[in-house]
Amino acid sequence: MRQYRMQRLNGQLRDEISKILLHEDIKDPRVSTFLSINRVEITKDLRYAKVFVSSFLSDAQLEKGVDGLNSAAGFIQCVIAKKLRIYQFPKLTFYVDKAMKDGFRMVETLNALERQSKERESQAAENVPSDD
Repeated sequence: MRQYRMQRLNGQLRDEISKILLHEDIKDPRVSTFLSINRVEITKDLRYAKVFVSSFLSDAQLEKGVDGLNSAAGFIQCVIAKKLRIYQFPKLTFYVDKAMKDGFRMVETLNALERQSKERESQAAENVPSDD
């Protein structure tokens, strides 16, 4: 399968799984609507798909949510397979993806450093004696 078709299929799977989460079709109490599907990676033979899940929930809640999604993987596969027309539907496996949280923390750290730098500059400007 060509690269652009694989990317399109990855995007379609991501969108369909997100819709299922949003509509609360999964009855498992561990699965929250606050879970976010970041990306999907399908193998070239279309047998397996890695689904990366993130959230701003605590790490323990995220782990529980991913466990719930892995338990409901058969249901999710069945629902999506009815919508998408592909020869062989991949087996879904869900993984925790902490990249979104890490990126958010990095942006917060950079903003804090920028604020500190501006404070130091303003303090240095106040301490400079005038020539009057």
